[in-house]
Amino acid sequence: MKLIGSHTSPFARKVRIVLAEKKIEYEFEVDSPWLEASKVPSINPLGKIPVLVLDDETPLFDSRVIVEYIDNVTPNSKLFPAPNRERTEVKRWEALADGICDAAATAFLESRRPAEQKSQEWEQRQLDKITRGLAFMADELGEKSFCMGTHLSMADIAVGTALGYLNFRFAEIDWQETYPNLGKLYAKLMQRQSFIDTAPKD
Repeated sequence: MKLIGSHTSPFARKVRIVLAEKKIEYEFEVDSPWLEASKVPSINPLGKIPVLVLDDETPLFDSRVIVEYIDNVTPNSKLFPAPNRERTEVKRWEALADGICDAAATAFLESRRPAEQKSQEWEQRQLDKITRGLAFMADELGEKSFCMGTHLSMADIAVGTALGYLNFRFAEIDWQETYPNLGKLYAKLMQRQSFIDTAPKD
């Protein structure tokens, strides 16, 4: 298998963490749809990363589709529960974390536009999503050790990826101080080799 993504994309990082936790070997090809010579649009018609190219050349896209596929490839270290209410809750955690990543990426891109093209209102709308998302996340986590149950699941990987992306792009958002329970979870996740090896970098 080949994964196409970048070192800065939180969605690519999420997939890389899952591959590491599942101990699946793969080739990592660095590419970004923002590059002029990018091959991404020819592989994913939506022009987005990550893309997982299977051995038969079938491309899978959208990180949520990819991680669910990977979790079903091998029986070890299952990250999604069997289809039931718990599975839906894990996927809800993932949707929340992905939404925070989407808002953060959008706000970051807006902040880099020329001054005359920027929309402060649009950027603030994205930041407000992050603020609400973090509050909801912290409330749902409470005093639990993990997002769901007593062991690592896809919920924790998604949340950890989102928090890591905020640290990377929005260090001024002091979510650790505001939500110490999220800070505690993130510190625990960052002790895992899968998180250490995939830390975002420019």
